[in-house]
Amino acid sequence: MSCPGEEMVSEMKEDSSAVDMTEFSDEMLLNILRFVPITDLILNVRWVCKKFAMLCVDKSLTSTVELKNNYQAGDEKVKQLLKEIGLQIQELNMSGCYWLLGSTIDQVTRCKNMVKLDLSGCRLTSIRLSKILSALQNLRSLAIDVTSGFDSGQLSSECKATLRRVTELKQTLFTPSYGVVPCCLTLERLLLYFEILDLSREGTMLSGQLMVGESNVPHYQNLRLFYARLAPGYINQEVMRLYLAVLSVSTPKNLQAFLISVPGSFSESGATQNLLDSMAHLSLSALQLPKSWLNGSSVLQHLKFSNPFYFSFSRCTLSGNQLIQRILNGGNYLKSLVSLNLSGCVNCLSSDSSFRKAEDDIDASILETLVTSCMHLRHLNLSAAHHHGAEASGKHLCILLATLRHLCSLALPVCSIADVSKNSDQLLGQTVSPASTSTVYKGFGKKIRIGVPTYPRIVSEQTDSVGQISVFRILMESLPFLSHLELIGSSFSSAMPRNEPAIRNSLPPCLRAQKVGDEEVAAISLLRFLRSLTLAQLPATLTGSGLVSIGMKCQHLQVLSLANLGMMGKVAYMPSLCEMLKHCKCLKDLRLEQPYFTANALFFQALSHCSALQRVCIISRNGTFQFDAVMSFMDCCQNVIMCHMFTGESLTACRNLQRSIIQRLNTSLYSAFLTIRQDSFFRKNDQL
Repeated sequence: MSCPGEEMVSEMKEDSSAVDMTEFSDEMLLNILRFVPITDLILNVRWVCKKFAMLCVDKSLTSTVELKNNYQAGDEKVKQLLKEIGLQIQELNMSGCYWLLGSTIDQVTRCKNMVKLDLSGCRLTSIRLSKILSALQNLRSLAIDVTSGFDSGQLSSECKATLRRVTELKQTLFTPSYGVVPCCLTLERLLLYFEILDLSREGTMLSGQLMVGESNVPHYQNLRLFYARLAPGYINQEVMRLYLAVLSVSTPKNLQAFLISVPGSFSESGATQNLLDSMAHLSLSALQLPKSWLNGSSVLQHLKFSNPFYFSFSRCTLSGNQLIQRILNGGNYLKSLVSLNLSGCVNCLSSDSSFRKAEDDIDASILETLVTSCMHLRHLNLSAAHHHGAEASGKHLCILLATLRHLCSLALPVCSIADVSKNSDQLLGQTVSPASTSTVYKGFGKKIRIGVPTYPRIVSEQTDSVGQISVFRILMESLPFLSHLELIGSSFSSAMPRNEPAIRNSLPPCLRAQKVGDEEVAAISLLRFLRSLTLAQLPATLTGSGLVSIGMKCQHLQVLSLANLGMMGKVAYMPSLCEMLKHCKCLKDLRLEQPYFTANALFFQALSHCSALQRVCIISRNGTFQFDAVMSFMDCCQNVIMCHMFTGESLTACRNLQRSIIQRLNTSLYSAFLTIRQDSFFRKNDQL
């Protein structure tokens, strides 16, 4: 008796016009099947026919299993999946699968040949972790969360034996603890994420001194990479110092990458100073230090670099001369450098920072040296600073950056892409002649509307009246592989930042940023492989016509963040935004921050066209929403798992909407990430 899948395939063969996929080569089918979610692949597609039954369990499809962000993978599906192919799985990523029960996580023990496992964000206890690791003797890479109640004393000897063989550990701390680091004797890569709150749920102040009494301390002898990212809070810095204290006693001889990301200031201690002194004898290939460690110190003069691939000096007082001499090795060719973060380094492109003002032009020779030395850069961040391009021909920042053909991600301040000479030519070309000022109209020509320039809606029409192409358009044409782009005003400060305190009184935009408008936005549509786009503080955005071009041309766009576009008191680009959203079929994340944004039926109807949408965040201090429009949107878009709305509506209206959505959905999967709040919550500095 044939299965239903085989009957369907036989019916397809009878129809001569139908395409029979079973006649495709195995290589072609494997390339197609790798885009199918693994749960559907094993539990459904596998039973279509005998050929699919063989291909769906091919090693190339089952050795690496990604369950991250697969919100359709429920407990029963995951249990059945691990039962079917558990022995074939070598890498399993269950990061963020918060909805899976503990009994489902226990099924990971079936994967006896596991080499890499990510359980961060899952329901994990010390006993459950011990049980899982005891069964995975081949494990070499592990990612877990350390929450309140974690006790390393509950780990079995078999579990500790597995941890001794682990060479890579990613550990997220929600409580002061060393976690499993002391058990990992052969660590080569250690990644720490500090997310500890200063106060416990009971309101008591936490202290990192709880760790001092622990008998076991981390072992760093074989460490090659040390990475730490801290969330805001004093306790995170205190716990971080305890980790560094051990590292400063015996600095690993093979340490190649040392990266610490800290919001705000992080004062030095005796242990950190000893650590920096001992690092002078090492040859590093990646470096990121807190700005307080670099500003006013001579650390860069003593550190040595060998084939560097990553540098981050965010918000440091780094001068242009230091950049060239110490970082770029005197301007020599650095083929290995892949990523460079100079965000907030206001003087990094200026030779003399003593008397430099924000409105002064950059030193084009420094940027030219950077570009010629690092021709293989793939990630560059120059945001949060005033980098004004020179007016001289061929020396504009955009023209120089256009030679970096390998760039995949780029972050620039809005004022840096302004074409001053072009705007001057436009003003000269638009000067009204004496004859035109006559009150007598000659002929029946269309009257000119004074004061509101209009821009074409199609990219091919983006040439001005003089016939000159903007320098930013030249930059966009020259970067065919750019997938991540950020254009953020140098004075912009989000009302709800992630890792910094909220600032109510934001600074006005740079004068040059007021010359960047719809025409420059439309030039972004030339990036056909664009996946992530951030636009913030573009005051000259009028109709937002450039957004329509982006929606039509950038079909791979997945992440879109817009903040403070155009005039603050009015959202004039709403029609263009709605038209853009109708074309964004791959959009997954949308974040809008506008003081007077109205989330009405027109907006949510357009947003409903984004069939892949998963996360929505609207921040509007004085904005409003329409109850029925939000409810219809949530009913239509079943893939949305996070909805954050911070508006100026009344507290009663916000609570009613949140309650109605939770009752309608009736699943913890959605309600866990549903937030509808009133404007008053802004004053408490709530953070996303």
